[in-house]
Amino acid sequence: MSGQQIGYVRVSSEDQSVERQLNGLHLDRVFIDKVSGKDTNRPELKLLLSFACEGDTVVIHSMDRLARSLDNLRSLVKELTTKGVQVKFIKEGLTFSGDDSPIAQLLLSVMGAFAEFERSLIKERQREGIELAKKRGAYRGRKKSLDTQEIENIKRLAAEGNNKSHLAKQFGISRETLYRYIRGS
Repeated sequence: MSGQQIGYVRVSSEDQSVERQLNGLHLDRVFIDKVSGKDTNRPELKLLLSFACEGDTVVIHSMDRLARSLDNLRSLVKELTTKGVQVKFIKEGLTFSGDDSPIAQLLLSVMGAFAEFERSLIKERQREGIELAKKRGAYRGRKKSLDTQEIENIKRLAAEGNNKSHLAKQFGISRETLYRYIRGS
């Protein structure tokens, strides 16, 4: 008996579409994470790892959707293939089953290293672009979550001894952002 076809989709934010990644494929079940790839807390991936069993095939659009680092990629593929689960990457056209040849393992390592390298190049170009924009005065950073009046209100409420966690929740910001506003930075 052949196992299930299981899809794994990851997008970096809530507003990104998941449609293009496994569009047109017949899958018995799909696990979708809407978190950054660098985030190791991916609840749907954890569910997938416990759900997939021998004979199943996990289908993923590309290696960079599963992992951001070569070590993490190899670890996840090994964890799945050790259980008898095949891992299929659509974009790269590669499938891994655990009894892979040395060439297959080399391809996994090389393609994974390229994905990791590509991500680091993107981050480097982004940093360079921000630095250039700052020099010409075009970059002011992220827009503040709250306006000046709301920030003053937060400072006053915090000074009055209100619970900072509750204030952060009330204003829809993180505690770190709240502390940054209180410090005036």
